[in-house]
Amino acid sequence: MAGAKSALVLCMDVGFSMSNSAPGEEPPFELAKKVIQKFVQRQVFAETKDELALVLFGTDSTKNQLAQDGQYENITVHRNLTVPDFELLEEIENQIHPESQQADWMDALVVCMDLLQTETKGKKCDRLIIALLTDLNTQASPEHLDVIIENLKQAGITLQFFLPFPVEENEEEGGGDGDRRGPGHSGTGKGLSRQQKDSLDMMKHVMLSLDEEDGLDEIYTFRNAIEQLCMFKRIERRPMAWPCQLTIGSCLSIRIVGYKAVTEERLKKMWITVDAQTNKRDDVKRETVYCLDDDNETEVQGEDTIQGFRYGSDIVPFSKVDQDQMKYKHDGKCFAVLGFTKQNLIQRHQFMGNQVIKMFSGKDDEHAAVALSALIRALDELQMVAIVRYAYDRRSNPQVGAAFPCIKEDYECLIYVQLPFMEDLRQFTFPSLENNKKFTPSDAQLSAVDSLIDSMMLVEEDEDGEQKDMFTVHQIPNPAFQRHFQCLHHRAVSPGTPLPPMEPWLKAALERPDVITERYQAPLEEMKKKFPLTEVEKKKKLKTSAQIFGKDAEEPDAKKKKGDEEEEDYNLADIAEGSVTSVGSVDPARDFRTLIRLKTLPFGEVCQQLTHRIEQLLSNKDTIYYMKSITCIQAFREQSVKLGNADLYNSYLQSLKRSISNRRLEVFWDLLVQDAVTLISKDEVEGSTVSKTEANQFLVAEEKKEEVAAPPAEDMGDVDDLLDMM
Repeated sequence: MAGAKSALVLCMDVGFSMSNSAPGEEPPFELAKKVIQKFVQRQVFAETKDELALVLFGTDSTKNQLAQDGQYENITVHRNLTVPDFELLEEIENQIHPESQQADWMDALVVCMDLLQTETKGKKCDRLIIALLTDLNTQASPEHLDVIIENLKQAGITLQFFLPFPVEENEEEGGGDGDRRGPGHSGTGKGLSRQQKDSLDMMKHVMLSLDEEDGLDEIYTFRNAIEQLCMFKRIERRPMAWPCQLTIGSCLSIRIVGYKAVTEERLKKMWITVDAQTNKRDDVKRETVYCLDDDNETEVQGEDTIQGFRYGSDIVPFSKVDQDQMKYKHDGKCFAVLGFTKQNLIQRHQFMGNQVIKMFSGKDDEHAAVALSALIRALDELQMVAIVRYAYDRRSNPQVGAAFPCIKEDYECLIYVQLPFMEDLRQFTFPSLENNKKFTPSDAQLSAVDSLIDSMMLVEEDEDGEQKDMFTVHQIPNPAFQRHFQCLHHRAVSPGTPLPPMEPWLKAALERPDVITERYQAPLEEMKKKFPLTEVEKKKKLKTSAQIFGKDAEEPDAKKKKGDEEEEDYNLADIAEGSVTSVGSVDPARDFRTLIRLKTLPFGEVCQQLTHRIEQLLSNKDTIYYMKSITCIQAFREQSVKLGNADLYNSYLQSLKRSISNRRLEVFWDLLVQDAVTLISKDEVEGSTVSKTEANQFLVAEEKKEEVAAPPAEDMGDVDDLLDMM
């Protein structure tokens, strides 16, 4: 039914008997209060449209529509039927306390029935529920019992009881034995009172009259209810139908309806900025102002700004008109079959996207149901999948995905999963472990690993000896949501107090199961024996430039070559960059090293590309780009030392130093000095014309001379000439 919801009345006993408990046990009142607190919490955070009312009986005062002529006394309607909110949680926490009167629970039930029938008129409610929380330790009148039962049946009201003791333990005549009481029982240690026994018989008569077979299943204990309600209910989402046409070619079209079966859940209510004193959102105004990056910070109107896309070191302006023209235009929602392929060709690791969609035939469309069923069964028999083009609507970009056949006892459908494009794939190449004898495991090591995996399998045997999963998706809540809701509730009802620790059940849910911990101890010890670990001490790296960027000249060439091979790090990015053809703007230092290693271009040409990128970065006048430029210069120096060619590097660095003052790059030069990036001396490369003393003095700051005004273009000549030379 469209717009259907539930209406529930929580009816709680707050009379003086609810405060009585055996030594060391929690009073039934406190347990009942926890039950309604946790239930209301679940409803608030689940963001349901279900309405809830709260009725208290045993109160010192009387407030209900049936109270007249001394009847229905000490019964208070605390909250009428409405959507639960934080205000109700605060009222339960601060306003509901044990009181000194007693009231007939049958009268309270009648008040709840009247409240439901009165306040649900004109509303579409698919379920009417009354939950009665009491210790049954009050005098209940059996008068009009059959009339009450008949009215419950006619109104379609579901009745639930929550008691401090389990019913099954008190069914026999000797149920008064104190040792057989359930936890939290409200007696005095001598079993149930006469009033409780009489009320228990009446309650059973009512429940069995409403449902002969399962009536007693609607009777719960306080403690069991608290355990089941401690987990916040998931946010309810109404399934939204996505009608479309499944097309195969230009002639075959099947009417289908899609529903999201799996999708990432996000909190609907996001953080908002409010005033710290009033806690009101409207008291805070947010304004966005655009200013030029000048001394006066000149304000610019929003309509005078335009979007820009950073492309390397340049910014390409892109207006909204350009963005609209760039968007892909198509005919709207689409689910078109492009072809078919074997299921085993669609690898599990290729599934992507944030949703899984189930496609059913259109409602009440027999022809569509027959056609779709034939397609599903054919795909299932042939172990095939359909490769489809999916577009949600005209505004969304199309996707390519796979439609798998799914045949269940109750239904048949196609399950759509998005597949990646070329840009979505990340290709990694790793060295083979099989070809290296050093890394080949022995049979004993393989057996130890197999044993460890078997001991940690998340399955267990049930009573019938069949294996079942320990963790089922439908029973594992998101711990981040649970903790979030717990803290929000505490802050709402107890402002200013520290947040509570994580609840024990939630902490236990994040831990490894105890049975797994016990099982893997022996295999883990075997693993330690088969794979012994030895500590390897790393040699401390010196921070001098000679150690970072070059080798000592006195080392023999053979030893130097061997050392280079040993110290060359295994760089995953270098292996993945097999298609580098020039020094790019994203990571020019890495591209430079890759091109030098691959030797696809002459050394001088690669150096020219690198210095061109450095000049582009320095033109941005920003510390981030300065640091990136220094990384490039360090790579330039490093590779020049390795190849024994110092001329290009030294010439570029000298010309760069001469242009520092005119180009206002003093900040950049200070950073370069801090990193001690200097010229390559004769001690590092034999062919260098720079002595070690000159290299050390190169970074020493020179006294500023009075400058004569000169055109800036002439000062750039050294750099330009160097680029032309290379």
